[in-house]
Amino acid sequence: MSGIVYKIAPRALWREAEAAGRFLGAPVDHADGFIHFSTAGQVRETAARHFAGQNDLLLIAIDAGCLGSALKYEPSRGGALFPHLYAPLPLEAVLWVRPLPLGDDGAHIFPPLEEE
Repeated sequence: MSGIVYKIAPRALWREAEAAGRFLGAPVDHADGFIHFSTAGQVRETAARHFAGQNDLLLIAIDAGCLGSALKYEPSRGGALFPHLYAPLPLEAVLWVRPLPLGDDGAHIFPPLEEE
């Protein structure tokens, strides 16, 4: 499937991935057996639900078309289809990485996102 999917990651974890040349996932990804991604329509809720109040995060945009058959859209919250990657994320698939700061209201401030 083509389009863009998004990953929220702590800056330190992402810097480790950059040094290694690939992203193996966060602890929650290891526990679940796949790397969790969100679509543009899902990523704000993901931030609010799983990263509330956390600072020093990065938002990573990934070209879903580069991930091949290892990327699967599977039911999650309330039956919504979320993108899951059953392989390491190759850094060549990354389109951009941007800071995801907290605003004065405690919510994360997102850059403009592209829909799938």
